[in-house]
Amino acid sequence: MLFQLSLDVDAHIASTPGSRETAVGGVTRGRLGPGDTVTWRAWHLGVRWRMTSRVETEGWDEPRTFTDRQVRGPFRAFAHVHTFVPTTAGTLMIDEVTLASPLLAALSERVVLVPYLRWLLRRRADLLVEAAERPRPPLSTG
Repeated sequence: MLFQLSLDVDAHIASTPGSRETAVGGVTRGRLGPGDTVTWRAWHLGVRWRMTSRVETEGWDEPRTFTDRQVRGPFRAFAHVHTFVPTTAGTLMIDEVTLASPLLAALSERVVLVPYLRWLLRRRADLLVEAAERPRPPLSTG
């Protein structure tokens, strides 16, 4: 369930309320799949961002892992590996981000950007877990 939610554009938007994220290009609703792109527009750290990401076909292993990578945007490089590990208590979600920013010196990147991304990803993960655990209405048979 968390694997699918992590690929859902609408769930992504709902899980990032403070940044006013919207999908403005590529797949803008529903679930992303291997090879799909989405262009996001958002406000982060007081700056308007626009980034196009592609869900990589290499490394796609549903329901265990997938990677999205920036193909156009503010970073010199940005890759986000999503890993889902079943446990006896549910599913462990692991986010691993590799980035390089042309706008910030290495120190600013470590002091400002990396802690902000950690906070953002933790908040997003918490909201996705809430959505996955939310009771769903029964299906209608009539």
